[in-house]
Amino acid sequence: MKRLNGWLKVLILAVLALALASSGMASAGAAAGGRISGKVTDSSGAAISGATVSVDGKGQSGISAANGAYSISGVPAGTYSVTCSAAGHVSQKKAGIKVTEGGMTTVDFRLAPAVIKDAKLEEKKLDAEKKPSPAKAKKEVMARTTADMAMPCAAPAEPMPGYMGPPAQTGMGGEAFVQHNTEEYDRIYENTFLAALDNPLSTFSIDVDTASYANMRRFINSSQMPPKDAVRIEELINYFDYDYPDPTGNTPFSIVTEISDCPWNEAHRLVHVGLQGKRMDVSKLPPTNLVFLLDVSGSMEDPNKLPLLKAAFKLLVQNLRKEDRVAIVVYAGAAGMVLPSTSGGDKDTILAALDSLQAGGSTAGGAGIQLAYKVAMENFVKGGNNRVILATDGDFNVGASSDGELVRMIEERRNDGIFLTILGFGMGNYKDSKMEKLADKGNGNYGYIDSILEAKKVLVSEMGGTLFTIAKDVKIQVEFNPAKVKGYRLIGYENRMLNKEDFDDDKKDAGEMGAGHSVTALYEVIPAGSKEEIPGSGALKYQKTKLSPEADESDELLTIKLRYKLPDSDTSKLIEVPLIDRGVALEKSSEDFRFSAAVAQFGLLLRDSEFKADASYDSVLSLAKKAIGEDAEGYRSDFVKLVKQTQLLDSTRK
Repeated sequence: MKRLNGWLKVLILAVLALALASSGMASAGAAAGGRISGKVTDSSGAAISGATVSVDGKGQSGISAANGAYSISGVPAGTYSVTCSAAGHVSQKKAGIKVTEGGMTTVDFRLAPAVIKDAKLEEKKLDAEKKPSPAKAKKEVMARTTADMAMPCAAPAEPMPGYMGPPAQTGMGGEAFVQHNTEEYDRIYENTFLAALDNPLSTFSIDVDTASYANMRRFINSSQMPPKDAVRIEELINYFDYDYPDPTGNTPFSIVTEISDCPWNEAHRLVHVGLQGKRMDVSKLPPTNLVFLLDVSGSMEDPNKLPLLKAAFKLLVQNLRKEDRVAIVVYAGAAGMVLPSTSGGDKDTILAALDSLQAGGSTAGGAGIQLAYKVAMENFVKGGNNRVILATDGDFNVGASSDGELVRMIEERRNDGIFLTILGFGMGNYKDSKMEKLADKGNGNYGYIDSILEAKKVLVSEMGGTLFTIAKDVKIQVEFNPAKVKGYRLIGYENRMLNKEDFDDDKKDAGEMGAGHSVTALYEVIPAGSKEEIPGSGALKYQKTKLSPEADESDELLTIKLRYKLPDSDTSKLIEVPLIDRGVALEKSSEDFRFSAAVAQFGLLLRDSEFKADASYDSVLSLAKKAIGEDAEGYRSDFVKLVKQTQLLDSTRK
């Protein structure tokens, strides 16, 4: 009996132990992983905001706040390497970071400023020291640069003029390496002054893209002057909101005109033309059918690419409604669908699909575009907003990859009622020229995401304008009165120029305008009677150009004509607005006029334009500071800081 009782006690203890073990396993299974948090600072100890901290191999990341703090939750228990990257700083990797279930691990980063190497600069130094021949010296420098790299990359390319390459990155062993620059920008040939008597009509397509401003800012924040061809002045101007009046009646936008002194050339006048799109309550927008087309190729593995992309799209997903739908298509060596069209109300499913993405492989962008449009058509919402959002660095290298092939592919699909938004990410291999062409030809818009704050601006604050089109094929034609204007020059819009015959041709593609978007264009005007010479076409043999009596009698400086189509229409509507110069001085002009003039002048300096005349950073700052206005989001104040930063940076090159 005693022996039986003894066995009984052993059995009870065993059952209790098994129950406790099962309970422990259940608790462990229910745990949601651990948390990694910390702070990101620079070498002086100042907080760095917008830095990306990523858990290598897990696709999980966090973005540092204004105080430098970041947090990454839901990290499975284990040991990881964690990488921190920020514009203008050397990336830092910390290995052996242990995460426990339900625990918190603190990992702080202190980032050093980036040190940038340039092969041509090194070659000049070698020449100055009377080293071997330039060809041999260059070969030696390139060999040393390659040896510095901890990871393989494509064959080195010549650095573009004015660009010294991307910030230094950190290799697997923690040492710095330099990636060769292969960024691509189309050559911009600036608009010149035209004689109003010979060329009275100026015709162009509107542009609501803002990529150039954010991309330019990325260079400046990395202590580099941007390449001249990366600066599209109209995109700098249109990055900002202006206090234009809302449209009335059935017209989807209002038109504002103003004229005053030209800040950088006192002999000229400056014409300001503004369009304001109808503002709409995002909660009342028609249902949205979105296809996220996401580049997950190997070139997207950097912290400022795929990790930032995922964080950006999570912001958008949080603002979707149950009547909205999202599908996710990805492409690397091939294209595939990660998530079928899913209700915006099922946020957990969409977010989980985004979290699962990892980078690797080549870049079959053409196949991805074809699949994305196919999915968009299969889920087409009549009367709704049907849109593909392509997020990439633009480095397509498998299948259809040339600009011509991709543009033709996009043009074939734009008549299906599906619009296109392109969001650029990253640096070093960024293909701006390709992405701008695709957005222009795909009834779309184009932005560049350099931080989580820019993602919020594009995908949250301006979601209506980014995603919902209120007018398409919007074209402007300005007719100048030669009795009042000797010559004129459109500032920017070089790759949006149209022939005068295109204005009345409804088959000619032009720009799209989103809800709440504003569009601004500036003309620099030479008044009639000026002695300034304007290059012309020479005397005509068979005809003479003469002014009509109406031109001499009119007070009008010019007439603005605008054509647009409603999103579901193939027939354009026409609006005409005249402008009279009433001699308003610059200090009496509106804040919008002065601020847009300041941004334009800044663009002329960045491009080192032949038309910059007396432009200066001091003039830009004086104009901008007095025209900040309410500035609810702080974008104009940030512009002033950026100009100051650029002035200091530019002064070191002289």
